[in-house]
Amino acid sequence: MTRTCLADHVAAVHSRAQCLYDERQVDASLQRMGQIITADLQGTDLVCLAVMIGGMIPAAALLRHVALDVELDYVHVTRYRGALRGGGLIWLAQPQTQLTDRVVLLVDDILDEGITLQALRQWCLERGARAVRTAVLVRKLLEGRPCFLEPDYLGLTVPDRYVYGSGMDYRNHLRHVGGIYALAPEDERGDGVAEKTQPSGQEKRNQSKRE
Repeated sequence: MTRTCLADHVAAVHSRAQCLYDERQVDASLQRMGQIITADLQGTDLVCLAVMIGGMIPAAALLRHVALDVELDYVHVTRYRGALRGGGLIWLAQPQTQLTDRVVLLVDDILDEGITLQALRQWCLERGARAVRTAVLVRKLLEGRPCFLEPDYLGLTVPDRYVYGSGMDYRNHLRHVGGIYALAPEDERGDGVAEKTQPSGQEKRNQSKRE
């Protein structure tokens, strides 16, 4: 697919998508999270690690509502290299900030099964973090699948569908869109959606059966 065709495809997908939360609702959830984090983490030596790429946008928006001195850094990992399940962390970028004896706030866009975020939490503790807290903009309400981590701070919940916007992508596009959208059923079923790192519940159940 050429870039022009892809751009037209993405625009068409967005036109059919269902808006689950508008930009105002997303901003309100981030403000609420920021206020709670401010109250909880006062007096700590705080470093925020945005989990790239999706956590970049919600982390920046969240920190505007955190009335604390925060050092900002990022981590970039994947565990989906050729498989939907399993595998250790593949590091694309490690944080340059010292974590020893500090409180780490991991910020991500979406919590699915939570395996990657749980592994990042453990990695930070092994590098001497005093404590690790997790903040997630969106938690997906999984159908028939376990979640291995409960976030300390949560903005919103979404059904077990392919969602994008506010940091989450569709084919590496639409991260910048304000609000949170779910693909139309015909788009979630077809043309490569299963190849993304956010497969639907039915796709993951089918994968589990094959394994």
